[in-house]
Amino acid sequence: MTSTVPRQAKPAEPTSSPPPRRDSPRDSPLRTAVAAHIRGLYVGYQADRPQAVATLARLRRGLGRPLHTQPDLWGLIGMDAFQQAAEKASPPADTGYWSSDRTLDRVEAALHSTLTLWSLHQQAHRGVSMHARGWGLGRAVRELMRAEGTDELDERLRKRFVRTASATSFDVMTLRLRELVLLLRSAGLPLDYGLLADQLLRWQEPGGRGQVHRSWGRDFHLAGAQRRRAADPEGTDAPVAQGQPSPPDDRYPSAD
Repeated sequence: MTSTVPRQAKPAEPTSSPPPRRDSPRDSPLRTAVAAHIRGLYVGYQADRPQAVATLARLRRGLGRPLHTQPDLWGLIGMDAFQQAAEKASPPADTGYWSSDRTLDRVEAALHSTLTLWSLHQQAHRGVSMHARGWGLGRAVRELMRAEGTDELDERLRKRFVRTASATSFDVMTLRLRELVLLLRSAGLPLDYGLLADQLLRWQEPGGRGQVHRSWGRDFHLAGAQRRRAADPEGTDAPVAQGQPSPPDDRYPSAD
């Protein structure tokens, strides 16, 4: 009689923690890296330094094109800044997440889309940074409606916003974000590109699209509620929702 040796169960693959949530008191390495990288590029662009001006031009040309077909952008999208920030991530479980091959692929895609969109947005705005902390996509779109002369819902802009959120692929969403960025550029309104990079990374994660869509929608509605309260001071006794955007009068004082 032949005895059989029981098969050992395959060890489970190690898990890694997801990136910090948007409302985390600690910024993610990706958000930190994008803010730092944009800040450095903008300083040179504002001073009209040839290298910075040429870098933004190359980034703009890369918008909507696959990163692997653009060796010209190697070293320009902030990957070095991200790796430095990721090395400082804590607790250690976060370090495992940020260093995984799957996450690095998604980070590269998020950085590429974010930096190329910012370079397009920054064009023709030499005197003020178009990256501003606290200006999430929902808030920016709501303020764009106001900039076009109405505090009410602008159906044309609302449909563009919804169309962006309904994109079924990352490349398509980047192109639809481009349409919104061009409108923001024309109106001189900024966007929080560090937050956008976090959201583009989250969008690529399993179950992440719904989280990003909720964040965009919440930001959009909170900005509208804030505008109504500003127009109706008698209603200021109402409680302010946590995570409410800062007042629009605080417009982009820095490129943090």
